[in-house]
Amino acid sequence: MFSDFRKKFNNPLYTQLWISIILTLIFFGIYIALCADGSYHPVSAGLLTLAAYLAAMSVTGPILRAALRRFGVKDEDNGSLSGNLTLDVLEKMRQPVVICDDSGAIIWYNREAKSCSGSHTALYGKNISDICGASPAEIMTAESADGLDLPAFGTYYAVRGYKVTSQNKPYLVTIWNDRTELRNVYQQMTESTPVVSYIIVDNLDELIQNVQEQYRAASSQIEAVLRKWADSAEGILKEYERDRYFFVFDAKRLESFIENRFEILDDIRDIRIGDGNLPVTVSIGISGTAGSFAEKDRAARDALDMALQRGGDQVVVRQESGLEFYGGRNKSVQKRTKVRARVVANELVVLMSKSANILIMGHRNADFDSLGACVGLARMAMFCGVRVNIIADTGDPNLKKCFQKLALLPEYRNMFVNSAEAQDMLTSETLLVIADVNSQVQYESPEVADNAFTVAIIDHHRKAAEFKNKPAMTYIEPSASSTCELVAEILEQALPSGQLPKEEADIMFAGILLDTKQFSRNTGARTFSAALYLRNEGANPADVQTLFK
Repeated sequence: MFSDFRKKFNNPLYTQLWISIILTLIFFGIYIALCADGSYHPVSAGLLTLAAYLAAMSVTGPILRAALRRFGVKDEDNGSLSGNLTLDVLEKMRQPVVICDDSGAIIWYNREAKSCSGSHTALYGKNISDICGASPAEIMTAESADGLDLPAFGTYYAVRGYKVTSQNKPYLVTIWNDRTELRNVYQQMTESTPVVSYIIVDNLDELIQNVQEQYRAASSQIEAVLRKWADSAEGILKEYERDRYFFVFDAKRLESFIENRFEILDDIRDIRIGDGNLPVTVSIGISGTAGSFAEKDRAARDALDMALQRGGDQVVVRQESGLEFYGGRNKSVQKRTKVRARVVANELVVLMSKSANILIMGHRNADFDSLGACVGLARMAMFCGVRVNIIADTGDPNLKKCFQKLALLPEYRNMFVNSAEAQDMLTSETLLVIADVNSQVQYESPEVADNAFTVAIIDHHRKAAEFKNKPAMTYIEPSASSTCELVAEILEQALPSGQLPKEEADIMFAGILLDTKQFSRNTGARTFSAALYLRNEGANPADVQTLFK
């Protein structure tokens, strides 16, 4: 009842009306009393009563309103939160409006907020962070012009905050815009966004070399497994080339594939060809990024290249945050053809011949494989007639015998340089060749790699990450036993017989021995073929063993 009294007197018009009625009744009674006494003429009594009435009105009105204010009754023009035109507008808004103090305690909310929260829930006194999970400071500092996207009352709102001051006290007025429908539409669009992927069968040709008649049956079996996987995702699978597939599906399926760690890899591995024990494997490149179809296609192809350069039998997913890798359990199967080695040799000869000078480097704390690959590449550069230098730490005690062996060759007297000297040799026409490493943090000189315009990379390790600057040529073959094996194949294709000095052949042979643990692991036909080439060029296993002592 007192609240109704406050509401009536909250408006100054009601206050003046009540004061006038009360005083009128009082002075009308005084006028009657004076007339009944007979001491005053009715006219004189009326004038005297009117004068007293006006004087009382001028004095008691402010006094009464001041007394009412002590009980919380405030005039409309003194900054009241509940008695002004602005609050009436907020009350009638179709969006929820919540007002809280600087600590976040809710002191007022409109009818729409009450409806959204439920009539049985009282918001007064609760903290706004308990309602939407965000503090007043977070709401005020929202970067978006629409406000902060927050869940509340079982839905999603864009909450925008406005700081106001009343009675010298700070308040936060928050207006909530329902974003549930927009959010649902955005989620549907995101989930239905097409994802582009490429699939390639890694090792089918190698597995069926002796049973070519089984190729058609094996290929059909692989395609049946892939098509079943594509049908489960309601996607489109097309074979655009022999053992190569193009797969498109909705983005919502990608999350389930990732959760299952791409079980399709295991399903493909279960396929066996003939009496062989080696499983069939596939490599998959997927673009999970936004953009046009052309951009997604390029990203998927790059992801597939990454999977192949890492040895195959895996899935590489290109996300906005970077590359993600799945699978890669089986060792790479060595390719028994040297076609790619011949192509790489031709590309490298062209790059070297076009360069003004060549810098070669391996990884930090170089071993025989790293130094041997650099030495072999340096011989190829000398064959092309281009000035070449190797970036290496000549003070490394582990390579002391190698440097002593190379010092017997006159062309190596000024061959080795440090990082600072290499920086001075860099020009726009310099070719930088990096061997036995593809991770920039492990380069012998990352600074030189950052400043080089043209880079070629030859390595047998799985590709660790994307290159900061795209190389002009990459030859990454994880199936190879060592980088010296790869360089030996390149030299076999590019150099005339007898052009590789014995000292260089010994160090390259040592590199193969080191990475294969004396031919006891990760060896194949290509490994022994490369060793045979080096042996024919003068490498002596007995002399090589002295490097290990």
